[in-house]
Amino acid sequence: MLQPKKLKYRKPQKGKMKGNANRGHQLAFGDFGLKTLEEAWISARQIEAARQALTRYMKRQGKTWIRIFPDKPITKKPAEVRMGKGKGDIFQYVARVNPGRVMFEIEGVSLEIAKEALMLAAQKLPVSTSFIVRRDYVE
Repeated sequence: MLQPKKLKYRKPQKGKMKGNANRGHQLAFGDFGLKTLEEAWISARQIEAARQALTRYMKRQGKTWIRIFPDKPITKKPAEVRMGKGKGDIFQYVARVNPGRVMFEIEGVSLEIAKEALMLAAQKLPVSTSFIVRRDYVE
């Protein structure tokens, strides 16, 4: 699973997610993409599950790009622990996504295969998504 090698701060605060994506909102590498329509935290496990669904359906042909990276640590205290005694340990890493962010890109497969593969990947994610095609794509 994806996780950062090194962090500046070990246990950051939650922060706010507001507004649309200012960067990563257009296709940069592939012909087809999966764009999010709402903001959320997407865990490293969910990214990996979506990647596996994508590559299995495409039968490992074509090329895939993952445009999000889980670099935010989320802490959690164990079950049945009393209040206080500091912040919990790191539980998982998440990627913050805002509306408009392109999460996955693929190329080298037909439009029908790409659409179905990205819809299977979208089922593994906790956000509503849309399928996008490069503006100058010709089959």
